[in-house]
Amino acid sequence: MAQQIFAYILHKDGTADDTALELIAAAGVLNPDASITAIVAGSGAELDTVCQNIGPRFDEVWKIDHEALAYVNAEVLRPALVRILPKASTILIPHEHFGMDLAPGLSVKLDAAFLPDVFGLEGIENEKLKAIREEFLGQVSTHVLCDVSNGVVITVRPGSFKADESRNRDIQIVDKSAEALADGVPGSARRYLEVVAAEVGDVDITKSDVLVSVGRGIEDQDNLEIVFDLAKAMGADVSCSRPIVDAKWLEKSRQVGTSGQTVKPKVYLALGISGAFQHLGGIKGAPFIIAVNKNPKAPIFQAADVGVVDDILDFIPELTDRINEIKG
Repeated sequence: MAQQIFAYILHKDGTADDTALELIAAAGVLNPDASITAIVAGSGAELDTVCQNIGPRFDEVWKIDHEALAYVNAEVLRPALVRILPKASTILIPHEHFGMDLAPGLSVKLDAAFLPDVFGLEGIENEKLKAIREEFLGQVSTHVLCDVSNGVVITVRPGSFKADESRNRDIQIVDKSAEALADGVPGSARRYLEVVAAEVGDVDITKSDVLVSVGRGIEDQDNLEIVFDLAKAMGADVSCSRPIVDAKWLEKSRQVGTSGQTVKPKVYLALGISGAFQHLGGIKGAPFIIAVNKNPKAPIFQAADVGVVDDILDFIPELTDRINEIKG
């Protein structure tokens, strides 16, 4: 059983991503007694700020500091990690754009097993890891038994584990830059150009405390009227999943997900949304999630605090009427 578990930490503008604390929770399921080491790559003062901020949550923080990593490139980072990670390591990485780029090749170079898009773990026993992931576009949950005797690279679906804020350690930051980049900065066929910010429309859903989010279950553009009525009754803003934007029923600025906006509401009501990882990846901050879907096996229920199996075309008007009745 792994005695040291590594967690790769995403960060931006000196702030660690919410998935950092979720990876701690996932590591605790794998082995409650394991030492958890954070790995953070970047450059300069922003990197130091991240290390200091997450330091109390981890047993150690390993930092890789180089100007070439100011915008982290998986092709550059991957060989650096291979140099510093012990053999047969267990590494947790968030399952989002960068994690999906970094993790597969890292597992190959480490000669380790690879488990992508995991949303449930059942621990390691006799060098066998039991994990839960989805197949067939989220229609089937599969239980996977994986040999991790040579180590394992796991990408963890954001939002699958409740953030663990309980740990409070003395800060132990270890600078691994020289060791990781002992042979210099690896070359890369890619180079950073710029960050293109998502457009902001008439409503900035990134600042909303309550979101009513609608998916393909709404069936028709004309049915969006009842969604806006519900949002008005709740004092919420309307957001959506990608199929609604692709159909041009709502503007891109209202899309939640890895290819849309990242939101951090207090309450998130998901109506007719299946819950693919691309959508859930845009929801941060551990909001209270209520999911309504007529498919009882929809992946969204795995992330929801409250799940309702119902046709949203019946559910939405009933809820709107009830809220308006309570309001007087």
